[in-house]
Amino acid sequence: MNISLLDFYSRLGTIAIILALGFLLGKLKLISPKTNKDLVNLLLTVFMPASLFMAFPTAYSDESSHIFVAGLVGGFIVMIAITLLSLVIFNKKWYKGKMRYESQFALIFNNATFLGYPIISSTYGSQSTAIIAYCGFIIAFNIALFSYGVYLFKHKIDGKLILNVITNPNIIAVILGVLVFLTSFQVPKFINDAVTFTGSATTALSIICVGCMLSTAKFAQLLKKWKLAITALIQLIVGPLVAYLLLIAIQYVARGAGFDFPDEVVIVCTLIQALPTATSLGLFASRYGGDEKEASQLVTISTLFSMVTLSIMISILIVR
Repeated sequence: MNISLLDFYSRLGTIAIILALGFLLGKLKLISPKTNKDLVNLLLTVFMPASLFMAFPTAYSDESSHIFVAGLVGGFIVMIAITLLSLVIFNKKWYKGKMRYESQFALIFNNATFLGYPIISSTYGSQSTAIIAYCGFIIAFNIALFSYGVYLFKHKIDGKLILNVITNPNIIAVILGVLVFLTSFQVPKFINDAVTFTGSATTALSIICVGCMLSTAKFAQLLKKWKLAITALIQLIVGPLVAYLLLIAIQYVARGAGFDFPDEVVIVCTLIQALPTATSLGLFASRYGGDEKEASQLVTISTLFSMVTLSIMISILIVR
């Protein structure tokens, strides 16, 4: 399962236009930083869950079920591998600085929600097998984000942390989608249409929010942040390389043993690891006592660099 280079760049061009629109809306103050935060909250709790729920086929098939499970397993494998890598690269001995935990977070958690879904759905289609693999991955991603991601700042595990994982709207939406898919339950048309219309706003709105975030960046200050720039480059280059090589090795072993490990999982996990770091880094740093300013700057630098590195890494690894 591949996509032509020309088609991929065409999709990136579409996303770039919407990103520029968000940037312009932010610069013109038509969307304030507070409004943008409210929109991000709506995306995480309403729009994104709706789009994930509707991503599942309405009728059960063994192929879709297999791809979903493989995406879930592949997601956990990648999250564990990148987490271990972050401990090696940004360890206490080699990496001396107050941004150690923020840097670990940046390497592990990419912008799988705000950019991952839009790029995959616009490239392969909102009802494609790639989206099914993404739905499996996003469960592993959100479990890791709201458990280990929070732990990186709080340095403890408590009941509230576990409750946040269980009640995350995106995880609930995927689980409901799986149940509907497995049972071939026919959702009433008026409900189906309402959820579909809501979820269809996810792609454009998420990219606009990222553009608004970039509009508040002070680019003159960012030029002096060489250490953050190195961290961003490690995340954007090493992350996808590790994910791709690891999953290709697993795919080779699995197929040699007579098991199918879908190409969709390799593509989705590699593409997501090539995305900029999660916008939630700044939110987590603010909420749990991290360095909010530098964390937000790291997100901005990573997003800017990804405009160049994303196409390069994807062209090398998965575009044919």
